[in-house]
Amino acid sequence: MAAHVLRLRIALLFGSFRGDVTDIVRAAVQLLAVAAATAAACWALLSLASTNVEVALAVTVLGGSAITLGFALSPLIGATSDPLDPRRFAVLGMAPRPLAAVLAVAGLISLPILALITIAVCLAVLWIGFGVSALVAASGVALGIVTCALLARVCMALASLFLKGRQSRELTGVFLLVMIVVVVPTAVFLSSLKWDGVVPTQLSEIIDVLALTPVGAAWAFPALIEAGDSQAALAVGVAVGTALLLAALWLWLVNRLLTTTERPVAARERGGLGWLAVAPGTPAGAIAGRSLLYWLNDRRYLVNVMVIPVAAAATTVPLLVAGVSPEMVALVPVPFAALFLGWLVHNDLAYDSTAVWMHFAAGVRGLSDRVGRLVPVLLVGTLFLAVAIPIAVSLHGRWSILPAMIGVCASLFLCGLGLSSIASVVAPYAVSRPGDSPFRQPSRTGAESVVSQGAVLLGVLILSAPALWWAWQGLSGDDDAITTAMWGGIGIGAGVLLIGLGVGAAVFERRTSRLMEFAEST
Repeated sequence: MAAHVLRLRIALLFGSFRGDVTDIVRAAVQLLAVAAATAAACWALLSLASTNVEVALAVTVLGGSAITLGFALSPLIGATSDPLDPRRFAVLGMAPRPLAAVLAVAGLISLPILALITIAVCLAVLWIGFGVSALVAASGVALGIVTCALLARVCMALASLFLKGRQSRELTGVFLLVMIVVVVPTAVFLSSLKWDGVVPTQLSEIIDVLALTPVGAAWAFPALIEAGDSQAALAVGVAVGTALLLAALWLWLVNRLLTTTERPVAARERGGLGWLAVAPGTPAGAIAGRSLLYWLNDRRYLVNVMVIPVAAAATTVPLLVAGVSPEMVALVPVPFAALFLGWLVHNDLAYDSTAVWMHFAAGVRGLSDRVGRLVPVLLVGTLFLAVAIPIAVSLHGRWSILPAMIGVCASLFLCGLGLSSIASVVAPYAVSRPGDSPFRQPSRTGAESVVSQGAVLLGVLILSAPALWWAWQGLSGDDDAITTAMWGGIGIGAGVLLIGLGVGAAVFERRTSRLMEFAEST
């Protein structure tokens, strides 16, 4: 049976080159892309032979950790079915342990694993060139390969158990947003470092930590043994323990999958619901899903979001004309964008006036309404700030100011969301209706719009003044103020957000009739 499963796996591997011309071309392009990436990685690894062990260790630990995380995340992000799903073999009557072993071995026969094996061989050659024994080098790369393969099997099984009925492009988009939030700042940080033949001091502690984690230990311990590092034995223990733990978890998952039955009805029930299928089945989750649909399809929201980066970038022009140094000007646009992102939802109830009656009719609590409406801007704002802050700090050139920038932007953004949660129910004002041009605004007789907009902006600036002051002190050379700015800004922003949600929820429930009158009048 094991040989039969392996033959089937090999047939599946070559089966992608059968079919119509489009499928064959797509498979060929993918194969060439993987081959090119593998060749580039092998060349880069072998070129490290001209450096020292410390640099080679840093590069391999970072790259190996990234590859290991990729094997873990790709089954969760992709919505493809697993051809080696243990449920497919339930009719054969195999015991869980033999089936788990066969599927684990068959999982090694895949294009990503074959590419990883090629890279691992080059890594072993590199370590042997640095004086590492062949047995230690081979053990390290073998543990790395086994860890990646088992991690892919385990994560694929977990996705089959818990994400089978919820796989959608929306859920994939959420995972990709999370990856962008992590990958882009890391890439900007690494690209800004100057190696000059030695490991930058900013990376030393990161490398030491990653070398003792499940994602990096297998790739690190051969070099640690060669260097006589006191942490080598611990790294070996972590690597071996990780492989054993993943093997035990895989065996448990195979047994669980063989003794449970899929629920295809759940997938049909939630199919086609888009963000509503991804969001939790709670009132706040339903409002969040509907708000996401509006933000991604209503051009009124889209225009508001697109204007923010342009307005933030425009603030640099007068500063440059006035003679402010470009390094200081680089830090200005991102806090402005954070301010306007938090302010963006100060009148969200008016934009949603054609559907807000459903909340009142269903008896939705005010907190659920307030929280659900903030989800889209939280996703957009977090993604934008996670990418923009490292880029701004990189252009500034002083990475030690990064914590202060995080604190300032967090304070401006979260304080804006908290005050906007109150303003949208206390002082809503008429806006363009769904389907109208976002640049066409209705005539207004009172000053509600000016008061609401100005009050939120002014309130955010006043509440964020401490974080701004601490950040300025940090720019002037006070290193302690940098840390204070980060934690103080995050604390102020989180506190204002929680208070704003509570006050906004209470006002929402008390002003139900007046909000309904406003919705009808607009």
